[in-house]
Amino acid sequence: MEKTLHAAGVILPGGEPRELWITGGRISFEPVEDAESLGRDVFLVPGLVDAHCHPGIGVGGPVSLEEAADQAITDRNAGTLLIRDCGLPIDVRPLQRRADLPAIIRAGRHLALTKRYLPGLGIELDDPAQLPEAVAEQARAGDGWVKLVGDWIDRGVGDLAPLWPDDVLAEAVKVAHDLGARVTAHVFGEAALPGLIAAGIDCLEHGTGLSADQLAELARHDVALVPTLINIENFPGIADKAGKYPAYAAHMRALHAGVGEMVASAIEAGVRVFAGSDAGGMVEHGRLVDEIEALHRAGMTREQALASASWGARDWLGHPGLDDGAPADLLVYPSDPREDLGVLRHPSHIVLGGVVYA
Repeated sequence: MEKTLHAAGVILPGGEPRELWITGGRISFEPVEDAESLGRDVFLVPGLVDAHCHPGIGVGGPVSLEEAADQAITDRNAGTLLIRDCGLPIDVRPLQRRADLPAIIRAGRHLALTKRYLPGLGIELDDPAQLPEAVAEQARAGDGWVKLVGDWIDRGVGDLAPLWPDDVLAEAVKVAHDLGARVTAHVFGEAALPGLIAAGIDCLEHGTGLSADQLAELARHDVALVPTLINIENFPGIADKAGKYPAYAAHMRALHAGVGEMVASAIEAGVRVFAGSDAGGMVEHGRLVDEIEALHRAGMTREQALASASWGARDWLGHPGLDDGAPADLLVYPSDPREDLGVLRHPSHIVLGGVVYA
């Protein structure tokens, strides 16, 4: 039987002292008798959101459903209570039915061309012309998002190169929009960006090659950016292993060197920037706070960085925060994380669906 819970403190983002109760797994601002206290004079934050996460991918590629659940638990125990999966090679719908795991917004499988992405992760198409049909299939199967691979190393060129012709991209994005889905794309370099932006893309992952003019265009059209800064830290290591492709290696080092300035420019331009760890593969799960801190170092205020991984991201993804009647997915902190983001590493309580996990 679920407990009735109570907390009194500062509720973010509003910042006003208030009391809330949790009953039946939902938030209420009407008093409920015999409630167990989660604390007084605390700070209450909507559950963190990892906007680019892969519960289902490990160092060697796809993992079992059991391993994916363990990854999601690691994220939950670090405060992440909502995940946008951003492309998975396995079907995690059984995990969505588990009340003890973060909510997962599925983006289906990565869509790429043959030998133009990490093996085993995406659907590899033989012909770019197949993209619109594949997008339609993923849009119908997912939770409102489709993930494209916008660029990857072309070994014939020896550097990053786009995967899709501009006209195919435009048709594919229109197909997704007509089916009520948004489209995001993995993109590291510069060459793929004009086609993706012109096609009406809704979000860019990484975006390390974005120019000032392109950032202004993203802001005008409300195209979101998830820069995954803690994953970009792997670029020099990737370059070190790419000795056969010196142009690619130099390009990756240059993109790494410029990413801080790019994100700072995005923030200044008014682009909506969200926190995503890119956990799975080269980044361990449970590291979202590292990404929040990296966004702060790149130019966000502490409150902006927190919003990018909490109430701001929830609004973008269509999930409520600490609203009356909303699911009780929240974090309780003894002090104000807007003053010290390190506080996010030590919640007093993690509450998911009204159940206390820490």
